[in-house]
This record gives sequence, C-alpha cells and structure tokens, in this order.
Amino acid sequence: MRIAILGGGESGVGAAVLAKKQGFEVFLSDLSEIKPQYKTMLDKYEIQWEEKQHTEEKILNATEVIKSPGIPDKAPLIKKLHAQGTPVISEIEFAGRYTNAKMICITGSNGKTTTTMLVYHILKNAGLNVGLAGNVGNSLALQVATEKFDYYVVELSSFQLDGMTGFKADIAILLNITPDHLDRYDYNFQNYVDSKFRITQNQTGEDAFIFWENDPVIKAELAKRNIQSAMYPFAIERTEKTKAFIEKNELIIKTLKNLFTMPTTELALQGLHNTYNSMAAGLAASIVDVKKDAIRQSLQDFQGVEHRLEYVATVRNVRYINDSKATNVNSCWYALQSMKTPTVLILGGTDKGNDYSEIEELVREKVTGLIFMGLDNSALHKFFDGKVEKIVDVQSMEDAVNAAYNMATAGDTVLLSPCCASFDLFENYEDRGRQFKNCVRNL
Repeated sequence: MRIAILGGGESGVGAAVLAKKQGFEVFLSDLSEIKPQYKTMLDKYEIQWEEKQHTEEKILNATEVIKSPGIPDKAPLIKKLHAQGTPVISEIEFAGRYTNAKMICITGSNGKTTTTMLVYHILKNAGLNVGLAGNVGNSLALQVATEKFDYYVVELSSFQLDGMTGFKADIAILLNITPDHLDRYDYNFQNYVDSKFRITQNQTGEDAFIFWENDPVIKAELAKRNIQSAMYPFAIERTEKTKAFIEKNELIIKTLKNLFTMPTTELALQGLHNTYNSMAAGLAASIVDVKKDAIRQSLQDFQGVEHRLEYVATVRNVRYINDSKATNVNSCWYALQSMKTPTVLILGGTDKGNDYSEIEELVREKVTGLIFMGLDNSALHKFFDGKVEKIVDVQSMEDAVNAAYNMATAGDTVLLSPCCASFDLFENYEDRGRQFKNCVRNL
C-alpha cells in the first residue's frame, strides 16, 4: 500500500511518521515551503517529500491520501482523487486505526480549545497517562507512532471531522453550534451542522455524548437523529435529564457513579461561557472516574488559554484584552458579553460569510469605538457604519493598537476580538495575538 500525504505541517508529518512505522510506502507533498524542523523529521524517518509543488502522478497513484484539514474538498487535486475513487482521510482518522487508547474528543463553534486544555489539565493532574492532540498539542498520529498513552484528549475542528469515517470517540463533547466557516460549506449552515455531529458517529451504548442542552441547533438535531451513546447534557438550569447544572451558586455534576459539587466562585474560569466549558470538562473527568478532589483542584487552578480573553496589560488605566482566537462572530459575542466597561473593539480579517447582527445589540450597548483591521473592510463598514460614532480603518497591528490608544479613555477596555480569520495580514490567529501583545507592551 502507498500513502500520499498532502500538507507538511504538524498533522501531515505526524501521519507520515506513523505510516512509515506501519510499513507503508510514503510520499509527502506540500504546495508551500515546509518548516525546517519538519524537514529534519521527514529525513530522520527516510520519508520522501517535496515542497512548493504537487507532483500529481506521485499522488494520484496512492492507495489512500491523508490531507491537511486546511485543504478544502473543492481543491482541484482533491476533486481528481475523489473522481477516481481514492479515499481521502484526515490524520486523526488514520491515527485512530493504530491505538486502543480511550479518545475524549471535543468540538463546537466556540470554547473547543479551552475545554480541551481543561480536560487534559484535569486528567494529567489526576495522574492519568494522557496525550493532547488535534488542533492543540502534538499530532495524534505522531504520538500514536512514538508514545504509549492510555487516553487522548483531542480537539476536533469541522474540517478534521469531515475526513473521518471509521474513527470513534469514547467520549464526545459538543459544546455549541453557531454559523462558522460557511465559505467551506457552500454557505449552507446544515452542511456545517452535519459536520459537527460527525463527532457522534460510530458511538455505541458504551460511549458518552456530552452536549449543551439549551443550544437550539443541537436540540433540533437531536430530535432528528438516533444517537446510540449515553447522553450527558449540561445547562445552567436543570431539567430531569441534565447531568451538570448550577444551583444556589454551586456547580453540580451528577453521573451514575458520582455527585460532585463546587462553589462557582471557586472556578478558575469565570464568565457564563467558561462555566459551560467547566461543566463539560468536569463531566468528562467524572465519566473516566477521576476523583472529586482532583477535579476540584484542577477547576480551581487552571490557567486559561493564550489568545482567548487573555489579559495583556493596563496602560493609562485602560485594560487591553487579547481575544485573537475569536475567529467567528459568536466568539466575539461571548467576549463582548463579558466586558464590564466601555470597550474599544478591534475587528476584521478574512470574512467567512459573517452575519454581524448577532453582536449588534452588544456593540450598541458597550462599544465606544470600532477599529477595522483588514485588507478589505467593506463588509464591516456596510454593517456598522452609522451604528458607532468612531470608526477607524487600519492595515497593521501597530496602527490598530495606536488607534485604540488614542480612542480609549481611562476606565475603558481595548478588546481584540476580530470575528474573522487572520490570513489576510497574519500567519494565523496566534501570530495576530502575539503581535497585539507586543504592540501593547511597547505603548
């Protein structure tokens, strides 16, 4: 069997190493330049690779192709592979074939990374032999090839789920579903919803499905679907089925084996959306029998995630918050909801078919000035012009931070919560967030 791998980043190189160790003939190809550390690893395992091109005959003759989640199905080469019937899968799908470890998988439009890191933090602190993979941590395939973990905590994007057919989550967490990445789903929300629900595929009655009970999209889908796994809904207010909820300012988690309680004031992560993340993580930990004291300790001392509502500095009595990970409108909604002071909001980037009406009310209520940072801000102007008095266009992070500095007054908050992907001006959302922090610290 011959495996071709498209994409020479973390997931692609990890898949290549695993494929090589399983005895396959392997060829890796990337249209861009491959980073030096990945070239070193490919050479170490004697894997054939190319960069800045795709040699089609070396890819089209593969038995199976593993593609990077960033490559869309409508890419010409992927269409050719589909047309000739070659299976195209994700690195996660491939890795899942070669491990018997328990898989705790997290998806949702918002909160994935925080919840993934929190579940991993709890399990690691409890002494479990656990790996971190997917959108965070190291490649799952690389860990399967070179480590021996009993559990994996895996953050899954819709793009990764799209390339998965045989993979099964032992514990699936679906936090919420709001419109995102519609440009990849033919601007059809149902296609995106179907993608997210793939996290429940192949589950049996032995498995667990943790979800937000009051999400209207999830609720509507559950009525249409016959999901086999044991259900663990969470919500602020309990119904007869709710397994995690708030009562008298106490977080309560009730599973068959466990009753866990903890004052909400002791949670390290504050804010409504973070309460949901803590509920989901606490449920997952309870299901794998982590002791109550270990769950409590970890929910108290968790440090949070970089680029997600991350406090940067206070300059001239103005707080600066880095929420660069807010790459969709709903993420920005959560950020604005948690703002307690007048806010200068930095928006913009690559628009994915965004509907800004979701944040309109919060913008009118809390935002004193808008800074649009992107190569094309026309969609932002079309929606927000006339709704906020002060609006400024910028083309760099330095100009955005300087404009915010001039716009904000003592007691305000400057919030970078862009609603958009970062690829017009930055390498990725991490690069965008780091540039923001550097510019703030240079004020």
